[in-house]
Amino acid sequence: MRGRLVRGLCLTGAALLASSSERSTIQDPTKRVRVNAQIRISPLRVIGPDGAQLGIMERDAALAAAQERELDLVEVAPMARPPVVRIMDYGKYKFEQAKQARVAKKKQHVIKLKEVKFRPGVDDHDFETKTRHARRFLEEGNKVKVTLMFRGRQIAHPELGRAVVARVAEDLADVAKVESDAKMEGKSMTMILTPKA
Repeated sequence: MRGRLVRGLCLTGAALLASSSERSTIQDPTKRVRVNAQIRISPLRVIGPDGAQLGIMERDAALAAAQERELDLVEVAPMARPPVVRIMDYGKYKFEQAKQARVAKKKQHVIKLKEVKFRPGVDDHDFETKTRHARRFLEEGNKVKVTLMFRGRQIAHPELGRAVVARVAEDLADVAKVESDAKMEGKSMTMILTPKA
């Protein structure tokens, strides 16, 4: 009895997975583009290489029109009724898409969260060095997490830590603004700075 029940649940899970994968391909038809002989549906609404409507044609007639121009027949709107196809140079189209994706990726800047650690009794030289690093991170367009670590009995004097964190914010006020104020997290105090626009 139990074995049949488990087997029934497995079959139901497999059916759910199959139906969800079918739904995902139906909802997002851009994942796989059909070209030339891969297009099986007929009739089709055909758009010419210049963007002009050529009307509704049978699949074979549309393929012949594309081959006559030495171009490809590419499905651009498979969910429309009838599906929309375009006569174009598919290799050139793919190359242009890849080129646009590379340009977009190059322009995109990923903001990272960099961390700079201090102690309550930080020396002036160490403070300046760490603040200089934080300034460089901010100028590169990254956020900076200022962490002040307490050790032992230092935790009894959080005001010393707040003074150091406030001094960091003051020194970097020309390039940064405080995104989240200093707050205690266990034995450390953190503050997040973000670059000024």
